[in-house]
Amino acid sequence: MKEDELRSASQRWEAEVVAQASKDLPERQSQFETPSQIGLQRVYLPEHSAADYLEKVGFPGQEPYTRGVHPTMYRGRLWTMRQYAGFASARETNQRFRYLLGQGQSGLSVAFDLPTQIGYDADDPLAAGEVGRVGVSISSLDDLDLLFQGIPLDQVSTSMTINAPAAILLAMYVAVGQRQHIDPSRLRGTTQNDILKEYVARGTYIYPPGPALRLVTDVIGYCRRVATQWNPISISGYHMREAGCTAVQEVAFTFANALAYVEAALAAGMQVDEFAPLLTFFFSAHNDLLEEVAKFRAARRLWPRLISKRFNARDPRSLRLRFHAQTAGSTLTAQQPENNVVRVALQALAAVLGGTQSLHTNSMDEALGLPTERAARIALRTQQVIAYETGVADTVDPLAGSYQVEKLTDEIEGRAEEYLQQIDTLGGALAAVERGFMQAEIEEAAYRAQQKVERNEARIVGVNAYQSDDALRLEALTVDPAIEQDQRERLGRVRARRDPGKTGRLLDRLEQAARGTENLMPHLIGCVAADVTLGEICGRLRSVWGEYRPAGSS
Repeated sequence: MKEDELRSASQRWEAEVVAQASKDLPERQSQFETPSQIGLQRVYLPEHSAADYLEKVGFPGQEPYTRGVHPTMYRGRLWTMRQYAGFASARETNQRFRYLLGQGQSGLSVAFDLPTQIGYDADDPLAAGEVGRVGVSISSLDDLDLLFQGIPLDQVSTSMTINAPAAILLAMYVAVGQRQHIDPSRLRGTTQNDILKEYVARGTYIYPPGPALRLVTDVIGYCRRVATQWNPISISGYHMREAGCTAVQEVAFTFANALAYVEAALAAGMQVDEFAPLLTFFFSAHNDLLEEVAKFRAARRLWPRLISKRFNARDPRSLRLRFHAQTAGSTLTAQQPENNVVRVALQALAAVLGGTQSLHTNSMDEALGLPTERAARIALRTQQVIAYETGVADTVDPLAGSYQVEKLTDEIEGRAEEYLQQIDTLGGALAAVERGFMQAEIEEAAYRAQQKVERNEARIVGVNAYQSDDALRLEALTVDPAIEQDQRERLGRVRARRDPGKTGRLLDRLEQAARGTENLMPHLIGCVAADVTLGEICGRLRSVWGEYRPAGSS
């Protein structure tokens, strides 16, 4: 059937069949749309002819990469199953790591407490009451060594959700590897190290944007030369999505930040194909299953076009969008928390159907507190059931050719490009952040979404629909308040045993390097190996670069 004949048949169906059916049974809403406000048609017709199939869809493992970055995808190797974990001290988190590895987890993902994230030691007065609360407390190399006790670093891939002090934590990881007699080139994993989204959506920054970007490029440069299997950055849309942005904004703002990092690395003297293969990404897997699948496919198609056209990247590895996905924490509810198991399963399915390289599934109790072992096990089992029992990993990009999915893929790609053009007009990501553009767009999207919930236009099961008076009592994971004192005492012993003269000299050399242009990673590795603490390093860098204060703050 020719295209015009298909369109005519569709119009007749609408006029004759749908019109009569709607009289008998009206549709639930006058119009339907995705959370990104993409209008949904009643049915979808083919979008791509044979002539443009190769340009828009293609085959897995080659441009345009819509269908995946590897030719055989999960038929060759399943995604890495990571469960985000970190609480209390390094000892407690090490026990959780070893438990999860024993349950079939294939990669580690470290959550750090708030003092660690913003560069304060456990014994700093500003850390009081926060040590070990929302992640593991790491102040010295001894802490990180204990965190990975009994875990050979050359046999596991480790992701670290750390940003402002990312270079320091990587330095510690390298030093722990040296204690295990493992060369840095054999270490595998990722430091998030995405500082720009901290200014937009999260707030765990330390330094002004200029020096912060210098730290990012220093890590990229070090990994390019030395830790060649380590991903120096994971450019994150996840936290912006958690703050309320749409799927379209998530793609656009993530790529705007990515382009800024590419420009910073080029300005530091690197060639694009030297470092672009090291870039990785981090996206949310949200509730609207088909929009999320389309989002991942659109992002994978858009990235190679951006980096090749703007920066002349030619290495195929530079063009492949590798990403980690995490199910959406913001969708979890304290009401009827068992419903979260279903939400997470569907979100994880979207990530797998969308072709993620690694995946974290949230635990059902995370709206109430830190995950218990039981809840974390159920979350991991969710991934394993999808992998081994559903069949969705047995075909590459199984939803390709769905008229709706292909249309949504095109729509998200086009709308993301429009946002990128707006950001270009403002002067790029850094300028857009400083002017509050991304922040305002996210706030507006979050407000719209909440208004829909308040008006019952969007139903949240257990919250504004199908409520229940039955209270589900879940086991709660609590952090012993004594952890903070224990961490202070451990840190005191570290300070007591070291050579204060050597500590001072190493910090002086670090400061001198920070005032210049040389790569800071060798200095950081030297510092942490000599028991200089995270807080001492961050404090010395604060004395050089200052701290970031958002416009309008006191």
